[in-house]
Amino acid sequence: MGELKDRYIRFDWAIKRLLRQKANFDVLEGFLTVFLNEKITIDEILESESNQLSAEDKFNRVDIKARNDKGEIIIIEIQNTRELYYLERILYGVAKAITEHMQLGDTYNQVKKVYSISILYFDIGQGADFLYHGQNTFWGVHTKDRLYIRTKERDAIVTRLPADIFPEYILIRVNEFNKNAVTPLEEWMRYLKDGVIREGTTAPGLGQAREKLKYYSMSTEERHAYDEHINAIMIQNDVLDTAKLEGRAEGLVEGRAEGLAEGRAEGLAEGQLLERKKTARNLKAMGVAEDVIMQATGLSAEEMAEL
Repeated sequence: MGELKDRYIRFDWAIKRLLRQKANFDVLEGFLTVFLNEKITIDEILESESNQLSAEDKFNRVDIKARNDKGEIIIIEIQNTRELYYLERILYGVAKAITEHMQLGDTYNQVKKVYSISILYFDIGQGADFLYHGQNTFWGVHTKDRLYIRTKERDAIVTRLPADIFPEYILIRVNEFNKNAVTPLEEWMRYLKDGVIREGTTAPGLGQAREKLKYYSMSTEERHAYDEHINAIMIQNDVLDTAKLEGRAEGLVEGRAEGLAEGRAEGLAEGQLLERKKTARNLKAMGVAEDVIMQATGLSAEEMAEL
């Protein structure tokens, strides 16, 4: 029961508010060391357009961009709700990170390797594992051998794999984890899924997280903001799940008369809007502030005025 005594902050909130501080890099470094399977040391947190604390980020992504002691770039994103073109978006994010950190006139040896880590709380597709790793490796079509390349490094010619240069992608499917937490990786997965950190853990970063990510260590104001964040995520997921079911049903009915594909799309859109308005009315009746309702449901000020 000792492991349930303390309540720990969700990792997405920690990334937004706490893990950008140098004093807390040890938590972030432990996480990266476990999931990248090599010792990672963070030199600095980098800022970009994707590091905004906007209302959209609250639901769609929370990301942090860091540079390690090798000069490589690491992007961490947490996705709480479904996104249709998620793989395309992380590809764009990696490409943008590469170009953001090059100056006009730089030679191509200034291109930095990028690690993209996605922590997903939705079903991105089919697959039995909770952890997927994508890496560029070039194989001979006929010879089946791996291609090595030669590059100049510190005035010497060295042989490297393309994977040493090309981006790597890590997809963490949190909801698919259902094992007993024995290894450091499994302990981190249990924290990401259930918010539980075992007392006496030796998993890199988790011992520090037990001390630095305690819910009751936050001020009353910080706890209130955190609780609003959690409630908003729950409401948003409920809205999307309900709208998906209702929209699909309405879409199927309309689709028989006007075309199945078009009916599904229109039904889904209408179902989403109706459900968001229904949720907004309920929250308004409970006395929830309008700005919070708008963040939770995505309704505009004009749509709120119509309720």
